[in-house]
Amino acid sequence: MFGFFENEQAKKIKGHLCNLAALAKADGNVDEREMNFIITVGKKNGVSASDVRKLVAGQTNCLSDLPTNDSERFDQIFDLVDMMLADGIVDETEMDFCIMMAEKLGFRKAIVGILVRKISQGVKDAVPRDRIKEESLSFLNYNALPQR
Repeated sequence: MFGFFENEQAKKIKGHLCNLAALAKADGNVDEREMNFIITVGKKNGVSASDVRKLVAGQTNCLSDLPTNDSERFDQIFDLVDMMLADGIVDETEMDFCIMMAEKLGFRKAIVGILVRKISQGVKDAVPRDRIKEESLSFLNYNALPQR
């Protein structure tokens, strides 16, 4: 899937998979459930399991394009948080990585912690992804009142 002349969408998918791989490695161990999660995300986006394994192993360059809209940004941070929870252990380095990635994806620093916690709680409570997204986008687009 990933070649010399990647289109913008392929670069975004590759970047997302690389970010998931980095999160999986954050605690020093890529758990089987984490690998399966990354492969599932890859397959949903037309990337073979072998290409995903190469990305995770670091055999492929991970320069990428960031998402260009709130919906894509949310989908990426959702997958990161969902994978963080995949092994049943939320390591502090994984949580820090998710927060750092949310900031890198362009979410306002003031809401990053809230966003990551909202997604975490929603995933734990088996709330449908679309509902979590809808509720989250409403406060992501919230403009704070001007300071007096």
